Amino acid sequence: QNCNHHNAEAPNSEQAFHRMAQTEPNLDHDIPWFILPSYWAKTVVALISFLCFANSYDGDFVFDDSEAIINNKDLRAETPLGDLWHHDFWGSKLSSNTSHKSYRPLTVLTFRINYLFAGGFYPVGFHVINIILHCTISVLMVDVFSILLGGLQFSNKGRRLNLAPKTSLLAALLFAVHPVHTECVDGIVGRADLLCALFFLLSFLGYCKAFRESKEGHNFSIFWVLVSVILGAIAMLCKEQGITILGLNAVFDALVINKLNVLELLQKLLHKHKSLENAGLLRKGLLFRITLLMSGGASILYIRWRIMGTGPPAFTEVDNPASFADSLFVRAINYNYYYSLNAWLLLCPWWLCFDWSMGCIPLIKSVSDWRIIALAALWFCLIGLICQALCSEDSHKRRILTLGLGFLIIPFLPASNLFFRVGFVIAERVIYLPSIGYCILFTYGFSLLSKQAKKKKILAVAVLGILLINVMRCALRSSQWRSEEQLFRSALSVCPLNAKVHYNVGKNLADKGNQSAAIKYYREAVRLNPKYVHAMNNLGNILKERNELQEAEELLSLAVQIQPDFAAAWMNLGIVQNSLRRFEEAEQSYWTAIKHRKKYPDCYYNLGRLYADLNRHIDALNAWRNATVLKPEHSLAWNNMIILLDNTGNLAQAEAVGREALELIPNDHSLMFSLANVLGKSQKYKESEALFLKAIKANPNAASYHGNLAVLYHRWGNLDLAKKHYEVSLKLDPMAPGTKENYNLLRRKLEQLQKKGG
Repeated sequence: QNCNHHNAEAPNSEQAFHRMAQTEPNLDHDIPWFILPSYWAKTVVALISFLCFANSYDGDFVFDDSEAIINNKDLRAETPLGDLWHHDFWGSKLSSNTSHKSYRPLTVLTFRINYLFAGGFYPVGFHVINIILHCTISVLMVDVFSILLGGLQFSNKGRRLNLAPKTSLLAALLFAVHPVHTECVDGIVGRADLLCALFFLLSFLGYCKAFRESKEGHNFSIFWVLVSVILGAIAMLCKEQGITILGLNAVFDALVINKLNVLELLQKLLHKHKSLENAGLLRKGLLFRITLLMSGGASILYIRWRIMGTGPPAFTEVDNPASFADSLFVRAINYNYYYSLNAWLLLCPWWLCFDWSMGCIPLIKSVSDWRIIALAALWFCLIGLICQALCSEDSHKRRILTLGLGFLIIPFLPASNLFFRVGFVIAERVIYLPSIGYCILFTYGFSLLSKQAKKKKILAVAVLGILLINVMRCALRSSQWRSEEQLFRSALSVCPLNAKVHYNVGKNLADKGNQSAAIKYYREAVRLNPKYVHAMNNLGNILKERNELQEAEELLSLAVQIQPDFAAAWMNLGIVQNSLRRFEEAEQSYWTAIKHRKKYPDCYYNLGRLYADLNRHIDALNAWRNATVLKPEHSLAWNNMIILLDNTGNLAQAEAVGREALELIPNDHSLMFSLANVLGKSQKYKESEALFLKAIKANPNAASYHGNLAVLYHRWGNLDLAKKHYEVSLKLDPMAPGTKENYNLLRRKLEQLQKKGG
């Protein structure tokens, strides 16, 4: 039975169609797979892709989500929309030397819309959009694979025909359930890859529409070619990889529309063959269309370069150690090893990790390293596929293998280190698009095996088993992406040599108050990477809080020695030196921190505390004032100003500062308490009482609030209420300083009054 004319999209009346080329073998003929109408095929793909990642919908913000979303000011309504076009993905100015130069304004815009609709940082909405995007992309893949595997043909009514309904469904399912996609779908920052992929596919489908009215490829729509270029530009504004679709459209045009034989064309070029003039290159407008694509791509890249303003970002050795190797041989060997690991993640996506840097993959430094085998295997397979793609006599085979390799390799080029240094060793998110090529090659390989196999049903069961395993793996990996604790701990078994993994586990434990366990992981991070300054800083901070000051000072001193512009470590070193009563050194450390980070309110706050300890009251007030100018909601700085002015008898000034602070932070109960104390001393009892009561309502279990309100009532002569609040204060904190003595004084006074009354 000949399946070439099977049409899963159009009724039988539309089976008459014009073709782009001669009839070719159909992959569906021998494949033991089920066939579904187009609508049902897309519904199945959508449901299964949803099933894989649905359990991540109510996950937290994890890993990079904090920097890209929670700490990104570009998401907030007060930031002008125009700033998005001048900032990078993380909210930094593109012109800044510290910018990563990742220019993705449309992705950030979707985050901002999410934030506005949710009314804050609630992760559910962000996760739901990511899941919907992946389902949409997976559905589009049915159409994309039907073209890539079955060819581009239209009915007489201009309707595209699906000549490979079985293989396109299988390839789309493979894409939908691939576990390597979990980082893109479950990590909210993966939105960049999802949006890029969406417009990438729309650009490809738009380019295909340019030939809807064409016959034998002679006529085409310039409008749809330009639409394809615009969609490619939009894809690049979501993530940099998007620009590669223009190259893939050119490859598709050459292979599918013009049926070029690449090897034959190269031979003619080398020998300057006379028949070159009659090649399809010019006859079917291919050269013109490629010129349009290249001009569009060059214009997009030029505009992006102008916006970026400066050179490439400055990454560190721990981000991508191979790129810092002195030897060209070492760099080349390790880059190729990274490629082989990416290929392995596509073939066997079992060992997945949120971060592959910082020693996770030790450098290959000699040819005696057994891992060289992986490079040999990769290039053996690639060279074999390339030879078949170029030299096979079967034009159908040449086309599918070349398209598969094109979609596998071309979208990966921006992450390959070939054109510029990238800031990672391996990143699962960057193989979201290349996995399209993998699915093409896998499906084609399955069709070839099916053609040769006698027991086709066993093959079908094996493929169904792979799909089922991938679905379960996706669900398991999605559950790990639900929280930072699960995500970080899942990496310990995959990358035990990765210092960043241990650092993140430690940080997560420290945030939950488990300092003892955090210390263990921070120490391991420093052991694995003795120059890991962030781990030293965090470990020093915990040791400082545990009063292990000597070791804390050693760690922080080493951190600033390794990275002299590490402002946070300088500040923490200053705090330790202050605790050791080495005040001059502490002051110098604070000023060094401020030198490296001009807008550092916390450092000004700590500098003010140092000056207060030295009775340099004016300097302390100035430092705290600087902290509040830089960060108006800095409650501790405001409080310290009020308390210092109160203690030095400047009640009027203390009152003015307190009122100013409460205007900026009206719901801060500690500020209410401090100002209430000042007003009480100024004999403004009624206003003081109102503030005390408001502070107690906000924080009813603060013993000092009840105790000081009792003192106010005591002074005011309202003895019964004073007695009540003294008793509440002592109940909350029996050891509260001064409260018991004041309560005893009040009791004696009440006893005296009772005797007089008697």
